[in-house]
Amino acid sequence: MYITCLDMEGVLVPEIWIAFSQATGIPELRRTTRDEPDYNKLMNFRLDILREHHLGLKEIQQVIATIDPLPGAKEFLDELRSFTQVIILSDTFEQFAQPLMRKLGWPTLFCNTLEVAPDGAITGFQMRCPQSKLTTVKALQSIGYDTIAAGDSFNDLGMIQASKAGFLFKSTPQIKADHPELPAYEEFSDLLAAIRGAMR
Repeated sequence: MYITCLDMEGVLVPEIWIAFSQATGIPELRRTTRDEPDYNKLMNFRLDILREHHLGLKEIQQVIATIDPLPGAKEFLDELRSFTQVIILSDTFEQFAQPLMRKLGWPTLFCNTLEVAPDGAITGFQMRCPQSKLTTVKALQSIGYDTIAAGDSFNDLGMIQASKAGFLFKSTPQIKADHPELPAYEEFSDLLAAIRGAMR
């Protein structure tokens, strides 16, 4: 029995923080998990910048409302879900993801949550569990599933390497160079074919 685990940002939808960086003109917010392996360090860096610029959840959600899935992402997910169970494992937050899940046809998403003050300021964040992607993949394996995983960033490597089959998708040249053992794809059609192949 197979279950496929996918990253969200950079794989199915554009990077939210990059879009927010472009909308606000704050270049420091372009930094993502492709650049910083330590997610807690990255999020605290982002929250410091939001406080400095007096930006909160409302401003980020306004930008997210303008974001569409990557071209072909919904069709890819629809086809993938026709022959395997799929869970999106993301380090994003419930308060960010809902509009994007609607546009993707409401796939199953495991993610984290933000701590938000009454005035909309983001005061902190709660991770679902430590190393959430790897932990989730191992938990699925413990209940009888073979996992297949795909992602683009440092924080996806654990779940990719722990799975029966794992793939890099739309990743960076550096991550691909550091992990030549991992098949890397740029097109949804190629990833779909690789997942089908892994299940045979």
